[in-house]
Amino acid sequence: MEFTAKEIAFLIGGTVKGSENLRVNKLAKIQEATPGSIAFLSNPKYENFIYETPETSVVIVSNDFEAKEEIKSTLIRVDDPYTSFSTLLEEYHKIVSFVKKGVENPSYIGENSATGENIYRGAFSYIGNNCKIGKNVKIYPQVFIGDNVTIGDNVILYAGVKIYSDTVIGNYCTIHSGAVLGSDGFGFAPQTDGSYKTIPQIGNVVIGNHVDIGANTTIDCATMGSTIIHDGVKLDNLIQIAHNVEIGQNTVIAAQAGVSGSTKIGENCMIGGQSGIIGHLTISKKTNIGAQSGVTKSITKENTAILGSPAFDYTSHLKSASVFKKLPDLQKRIEELEEKILHLQSL
Repeated sequence: MEFTAKEIAFLIGGTVKGSENLRVNKLAKIQEATPGSIAFLSNPKYENFIYETPETSVVIVSNDFEAKEEIKSTLIRVDDPYTSFSTLLEEYHKIVSFVKKGVENPSYIGENSATGENIYRGAFSYIGNNCKIGKNVKIYPQVFIGDNVTIGDNVILYAGVKIYSDTVIGNYCTIHSGAVLGSDGFGFAPQTDGSYKTIPQIGNVVIGNHVDIGANTTIDCATMGSTIIHDGVKLDNLIQIAHNVEIGQNTVIAAQAGVSGSTKIGENCMIGGQSGIIGHLTISKKTNIGAQSGVTKSITKENTAILGSPAFDYTSHLKSASVFKKLPDLQKRIEELEEKILHLQSL
């Protein structure tokens, strides 16, 4: 796909200096810019590369950028080059992601199920009965969608995604390969003979709008009611969200984290990779949980940062870690003092 410098400037709210009709067809790092590419300059340490960019390329720069040498390429001046290039990447991704349409065979759609316009159904995909699927939805090969599922508009389900029955997915969501939504929660009741009795999980999963779910992440259905992922949540790869969990708007969780059942996480939280949160807790909004933390009690104060296992105040943890590293030396000094005391007592 090709775009002119003028079209790109209009998209990101910039001003062209050079050829408005210059066409580009690829995105590149500024140090790798070639003819027909568009790049950006945000970090001053890469400034030397802008003087080497070819004449038939475009570079996004700041409005206050002042060249020290002659620049051959066309420039687009904006307030924030990094943000503008990110916007460009986002729009490019949308175009590439939503280009597919039509139905590949073999694929299956059940009774009383309906899809909107511009649908793409990849080969070996399966849609159950009584499903409602919006417009511009892209269902890649080997996706499974169970009965009574509702999916909004502009949703992408990449290859191998599994959506269990009764799941609800909002608009503008992206779910990556291998993710499973609606699998049984981990519900087992211990019996007097030492065995475990399965507790049926009859609830569902509800996903809001603009939610991204990474590859091989699993979100369990509720025992009763719903496991809820609110608008704007971003989940990395390999995350486990247990039954009846609720995650607030715009919270982000990094890879290999796990959230146990019935825990409620507030808005705008940041949860680091490999963190574990036990069940039935409340995490207040804007909580920052460091990587590999083990959260064992509720966080009731907003704007809290915690770290460690068990997790506690971030700053206190760093101080404790500093002391911990000194323990061998402290032990040696204590042993030396004990010897001196014993020597004095023997006099």
